[in-house]
Amino acid sequence: MLRRFFIVIGVFASLLAVNLSVTAAGAADRLTVVATVSMIGDALHKIAGDRATVVTLMGEGVDPHLYRQTQSDIAAMVRADAVFWNGLYLEAQLEEFLEKLAKRKPVFAIGEAVPEDLRRSSVAYPDRYDPHIWMTPDLWPYVVEAARDALIGLDPEGADIYAANTKDYLLQVSALAAYTHESLATVPKDKRVLVTAHDAFGYFGRSYDFEVVGIQGLSTESEAGLQRVDQIVNLIVERNIQSIFVETSVPVRNVRALIEGAAARGHKVVVGGQLFSDAMGSAGTYTGTYIGMIDSNVTLITNSLGGKAPAAGFQGKLIGS
Repeated sequence: MLRRFFIVIGVFASLLAVNLSVTAAGAADRLTVVATVSMIGDALHKIAGDRATVVTLMGEGVDPHLYRQTQSDIAAMVRADAVFWNGLYLEAQLEEFLEKLAKRKPVFAIGEAVPEDLRRSSVAYPDRYDPHIWMTPDLWPYVVEAARDALIGLDPEGADIYAANTKDYLLQVSALAAYTHESLATVPKDKRVLVTAHDAFGYFGRSYDFEVVGIQGLSTESEAGLQRVDQIVNLIVERNIQSIFVETSVPVRNVRALIEGAAARGHKVVVGGQLFSDAMGSAGTYTGTYIGMIDSNVTLITNSLGGKAPAAGFQGKLIGS
């Protein structure tokens, strides 16, 4: 373990030296920026267009709560002009490295652009906030605008492009927000109980008046004990919940335990589908974008819990995505 630590530090130091030596020469070139998670990477793509190369560290199905940087990640971050991360303790294992890197180059925790009075407190971590701010498009504009401002600071010559791209993108986010509210409002109030693998949907629940039950806590580091599983099984049976959900970035074993526990008590509950929580879908697909990710979640939740939404989503792109 100690040997690995010194190897990582050595790689960091050597790459930093190379990076500092070429910064002046490459200052006028196209920006290279690194995003930790795919939602932020997608926003940067939309805002920057051709003015920046965006490298995303965590792709489809990757859990940011548990993710540890590799040597190639260190290389990418050290060589980049800037690094963008969510913050709010989402990338828990990367936090120490990113804080050290911030002393050497621009590092932006753009999830922290959401005002404190709009953040949810964390029960598991009293001094922290819920990091899953992207789960409602009502909050996403704060992050997008923070990314825009950071890019303008890095590349003032591109300010007009960044501003125009952001305006266009936020119009799409606004349309998504309107669809989300309208669609979820069709779910009967007594059916608005969302049972998922971990507590990633708190902002979603607050925005759309859903009771959200996560088997694990805000971070997937926290294991669900037998008592917690038994409590949720009781809830499922007592409230006659018909559908629960798995997540693309969280193992399904705990959800299976709920289904088996309910069956043992004579109650049938099924998996309503797979939700995107801490990562988007495959690159190059509709659900591999922020808009598509949220559209998929909202459409699936609406239809699985008794509401009415078009099967292909608000842009008609979900089938086959």
